[in-house]
Amino acid sequence: MRARTRIRRKAVVLAAVASLGTGLLAGCADDGNGDDNDSSSGSGGGKTKITLGLFGTAGFEEAGLYKEYEKLNPDIDIQQTVVERNENYYPALLNHLTTNSGLQDIQMVEVGNIAEIVQTQSDKLLDLSKYGKKSDYLEWKWEQATTEDGQTIGVGTDVGPMAICYRKDLFQKAGLPTDREEVGKLWAGSWDKLVEVGKDYQKKAGDSTTFLDSPGGLLQAILSSEEERFYDSSGEVIYKTNPAVKAAFDLTAEAAEAGLVGNQTQFQPAWDTTIANGKFAAMSCPPWMLGYIKGKSKPEAAGKWDVAQAPRSGNWGGSFLTVPKSGKNAEEAAKLAAWLTAPEQQAKLFGVQGSFPSTPAAYESTEVTSAKNDMTGDAPIGEIFAKAAENIPVQTIGPKDQIIQQGLTDNGVVLVAQGKSAEQAWDNAVKTIDNALDQ
Repeated sequence: MRARTRIRRKAVVLAAVASLGTGLLAGCADDGNGDDNDSSSGSGGGKTKITLGLFGTAGFEEAGLYKEYEKLNPDIDIQQTVVERNENYYPALLNHLTTNSGLQDIQMVEVGNIAEIVQTQSDKLLDLSKYGKKSDYLEWKWEQATTEDGQTIGVGTDVGPMAICYRKDLFQKAGLPTDREEVGKLWAGSWDKLVEVGKDYQKKAGDSTTFLDSPGGLLQAILSSEEERFYDSSGEVIYKTNPAVKAAFDLTAEAAEAGLVGNQTQFQPAWDTTIANGKFAAMSCPPWMLGYIKGKSKPEAAGKWDVAQAPRSGNWGGSFLTVPKSGKNAEEAAKLAAWLTAPEQQAKLFGVQGSFPSTPAAYESTEVTSAKNDMTGDAPIGEIFAKAAENIPVQTIGPKDQIIQQGLTDNGVVLVAQGKSAEQAWDNAVKTIDNALDQ
């Protein structure tokens, strides 16, 4: 799509903000090898095999949901294929959908890609409104996967209400408060205040750690709290002319120039190492990030983290389960997709994986209200993220949001941490994005 091309249909879906990093969300994916789905009735000892393609760490297996469903449905055999990063998964999925081959019975789609799937591939996917209950889900989440003619081609797995995760031990060493309520007050209402707290931290902590993990993480968080980012309601690409985008970029560049953020790209091995070695004090943190922190941290980090409210409410992440019509067991796959994303299962998944439910009924469940995480000790993470979810802004999501977001981060603000000026970084990001949109 060209940067100034108007989208003809109402393809830009109204949705909660979804700052869209690469390969970070719990999700599913095709294995990318182009092999046709071999699921069939009668396979696996007379059972019907249902295959799922996943990216990241969806947590369905870890939470025991497959075994539970198979116990309830003894004739079903569930198998999953997992690709670690969405950036490796999604192009293959799009290709398989385009050719209508090589698809799993259930495919997960990350929120940054759902608008493109709704626009270009909905005819390949089953209408799941006959299986999932619209009233179970957040209204904007349901609408994200709904076509102009009312077909809902995906059921929502999770959402990502934004918070700030921080290391209590590093805050204490720098003379900052450690109580989550007091920490949240330091920057309440303003991302500029967060950067000012970072400058104070850096003066006291020295160069052994940075205040924040990465430029990309900060930019993701700021943009997640904006009602309008990359597209307007008519489908026009506006990222270059939207003052909110430029202001977020400039504030992140200021933090990078001041040495408040690490010189890292998120979800790369070097960034993982900074988590393991405790090289930063805070990070933008939707619920699923706790699972990532846990997976990359050393055992001695357990209990040293806590969670405070972000300066402004936002949403980072969330995925959908879709069911290709070409699957040999599409009917059974649709039933499984609806069951996996029902409130009861989403509550269980949060308790294990930290994927915050897209079904409000789950918020009052014991699994959510009493949820704990090894990294954050006794912190009531369910209550914290439920509060963060209260004021998530509804935002226009476009088909190339993920490309734009990645260009601003991986080809933009990270360059400031590497010595480029903010102007040079912006120009490079715009060039990269526009080239991608023109393809």
